[in-house]
Amino acid sequence: MEFTVRDFRREDFETLWRIDGECFPPGISYSRLELATYIRRRGSSTLVAEAADIKGDGTPHQRRRKVEPSSITLGFIVAEAGRHGTGHILTIDVVPAARRFGVGSKLLSAAEDRLRAAKCHSVFLETAVDNQAALAFYKKHGYSLIKTIPRYYSNGVDALVLQKDLLSQAEPAKLQR
Repeated sequence: MEFTVRDFRREDFETLWRIDGECFPPGISYSRLELATYIRRRGSSTLVAEAADIKGDGTPHQRRRKVEPSSITLGFIVAEAGRHGTGHILTIDVVPAARRFGVGSKLLSAAEDRLRAAKCHSVFLETAVDNQAALAFYKKHGYSLIKTIPRYYSNGVDALVLQKDLLSQAEPAKLQR
């Protein structure tokens, strides 16, 4: 699956809010107001993954390809750089049909690059204790368990706080601007 990652645009909001509601159950998914607030916060960065249209150059073997964004949003991430050199991943959402194609990994890597550029030395996030897929994903990407927060989510589910050192990671992701 070919896709691009780009910066959030205002017209993306309703699609992102709908995706968040599809990715997380009530009590964990964000309300419209919560998501809008997180996207607009100082130091916040929202990146969007879109399916890409592949266009060949007309040669028999299509040796040269041009990748152009489409209007199909595959996922997004909201991260913010804190004042004390610590970043926070607020949410990462990938539509079910686009999972296991590297969309989440590329979004996470791009957000971590943004946080490094903002002088963050580490990043943390919260995830529900029963979200086994998320836990495996974050472990694969070098996140470690820091603590558990009882009844963190409005539905009463506990959260695990995970953290990653950003100083030892220096591989930049490519973003379309």
